[in-house]
Amino acid sequence: MDSTPNLDDACFQAIDEQRLFVRPRQSHAPRILLLHGSVRKRAFSRLLSEEAARILRRLGAETRSFNPSGLPLPDDAEPDHPKVAELRDLVTWSEGMVWCSPERHGAMTAIMKAQIDWIPLTLGAARPTQGKTLAIMQVCGGSQSFNAVNQMRVLGRWMRLITIPNQSSVAKAFMEFDDHDRMKPSPYYDRVVDVMEELVKFTLLTRGCADYLVDRYSERKESAEELSKRVNQRSI
Repeated sequence: MDSTPNLDDACFQAIDEQRLFVRPRQSHAPRILLLHGSVRKRAFSRLLSEEAARILRRLGAETRSFNPSGLPLPDDAEPDHPKVAELRDLVTWSEGMVWCSPERHGAMTAIMKAQIDWIPLTLGAARPTQGKTLAIMQVCGGSQSFNAVNQMRVLGRWMRLITIPNQSSVAKAFMEFDDHDRMKPSPYYDRVVDVMEELVKFTLLTRGCADYLVDRYSERKESAEELSKRVNQRSI
């Protein structure tokens, strides 16, 4: 009853615990990219993202942020557009990301979605998002909602990001920041700390074996078939 005649044994691999748990420890700080979904002068998604960056740095991470102002619509410019190239370089640099969007009309903003849409699933021979960690947050103008974070969670999974379980949704965000644009003490602030703490932990746990975590039987099998066809072709 345990036979698996449909498995290609040449491509099927047992789990290699050595690759998961015994590996050279990377000594550099976790590299986290933060994206926010508004270009307003006082954008609460940006303020929340900046607060998250401060917490991440206290946790030992290196952070960089992307300003979406000037980013063209997807497919409305070439990939070498300066803002597009800047975003893609930052994604390649990062080991984890934070996406923070306002909720507009029950969804993430177009500004947030445009940034995500400009991030390719493949870039040359590399997959810039696969195996990296992701934390998601949203700010709300009124009562607490989870529409934007739920959408971003679907996108994170689609882009093969390791989307952490915890998330943050800040209700009535205009009441949660002081006159100096710093987030006030509150359960919402504590939740942001929780999310950033979890993000750093997941990044440290997975970054050394991210390639192995997303190594897939189906892709190994497909690659083997393509190689076989190329090697056995009659002419070039």
